[in-house]
Amino acid sequence: MQFEIPPVSLLKETLALQRQAYLAHPVPSLHERQNDLRTLQRFIREHKDALCDAISADYGHRSRVETLLAEVFPAVDGVDHILKHLRGWMRPQRRGVDWRNFLGASNRVIPQPLGVVGVIVPWNFPLNLSLVPLSYIFAAGNRAMVKMSENSRHLAAYLIQHMPAYFGPEKLQFFDETGGVGVEFSQLKFDHLLFTGSGQTGKAVMAAAAHNLCPVTLELGGKAPAIVCDDFPLPLAAERIMFVKLLNAGQICTTVDHAWLPAAKVDEFVNLARALVAKRYPRLDSPDYTSIIDQRAFERLLAALDDARSRGAQVLSLMDGTTFDRDTRKIAPHIVLNAPPDCVLLQREIFGPILPLRSYTRLEDVITTINAGPRPLAIYPFSYDKTRVQHIIDHVMSGGVSVNDALFHVGQHELPFGGVGDSGMGHYHGHEGFETFSKMRPVFYQARFSSLRFMWPPYGKFADRVLGFLIR
Repeated sequence: MQFEIPPVSLLKETLALQRQAYLAHPVPSLHERQNDLRTLQRFIREHKDALCDAISADYGHRSRVETLLAEVFPAVDGVDHILKHLRGWMRPQRRGVDWRNFLGASNRVIPQPLGVVGVIVPWNFPLNLSLVPLSYIFAAGNRAMVKMSENSRHLAAYLIQHMPAYFGPEKLQFFDETGGVGVEFSQLKFDHLLFTGSGQTGKAVMAAAAHNLCPVTLELGGKAPAIVCDDFPLPLAAERIMFVKLLNAGQICTTVDHAWLPAAKVDEFVNLARALVAKRYPRLDSPDYTSIIDQRAFERLLAALDDARSRGAQVLSLMDGTTFDRDTRKIAPHIVLNAPPDCVLLQREIFGPILPLRSYTRLEDVITTINAGPRPLAIYPFSYDKTRVQHIIDHVMSGGVSVNDALFHVGQHELPFGGVGDSGMGHYHGHEGFETFSKMRPVFYQARFSSLRFMWPPYGKFADRVLGFLIR
């Protein structure tokens, strides 16, 4: 398969083409936006098998069901949600009622398209994290340029080849990453830039965008903890945590990075997790178990396990037999006990099928430890005690919260998705996604008769008395 490097000139030419198209037609109608959304949805449905194959080729092996569940379905279902609400989202909002309205003046907030939006897509859910944002970008009436990851070469090639039959370059253009493209892309003068990826790269993207005063939405990651309280049924907690932890082999920014457990329940959780893995992934070569994305990530995870082991941690494979396979880049699910605080697994986002378990006796110690680090993208409290759950929500700031499950609320179309602090800034999904890619433009309509005429200089006692009355 041959890949062409898009020259810098092509990036700039595409931006100029889309900007010109925007200026010629800055506010698409509801009908036009609905057509764009349905066209995007039609593309997904007509190409879902090939898209699954392309993503699996990029991974080495990616479970087809996981791609359908985590990428294809959210994109298709998300469009349906937007179509249901778009008319209401586009409706101008009337703001404020006071004495000026009786004179004929009025206030409106009018959602209008920003123009051209840039999207930088990571490799872990490349279809979801390109097409779901596009659905909100199109809903807001914008045009888009999308830069794919260097680890999504097959998918990028497929999108570049087939998407033009659905959208012209003046509306949507995909770009492959072949070295240096991302740097040039982030330096373009977009009207908004969405980046999903690591915090380190996010800082570079934000710095590049700052030169153009381009607003950014950063969706990063972090060490999202599960906090299992002593009142919650441990088998149910283990079932829900392990499902999400092993989905996509743990390569999810919102997955449970590590879990806090009452000290007396750690051994039981290990046994439950081992039984769940034996049932769901009986062999390392199971077609339902996804590969690690590339050799570098594979070696990084093995090195992190070795680092923990060398520091006295107990490293437990949850599969019998081989614990990893270099040819397929698969690593067996692992639990790590008694990992020291300064080991790699507790210092850096894991992004793999490794779950450190941390024990506690006092919930306040858990809260203090979490708050001593960067704010996570998500927290997962498990408890039926509403007061205790609310205490955790009040005292641990995160991008989002899922209570009694580890399926992050990103899957709920009605809720915004976004981080806070080190885990990101800004939101998309839901109504907030529409607003992120819109200019919520305030418009004041003056009445035929303006009361301000009585305030024009030269100022007299009447103006002074009126203002005194208004601010009394």
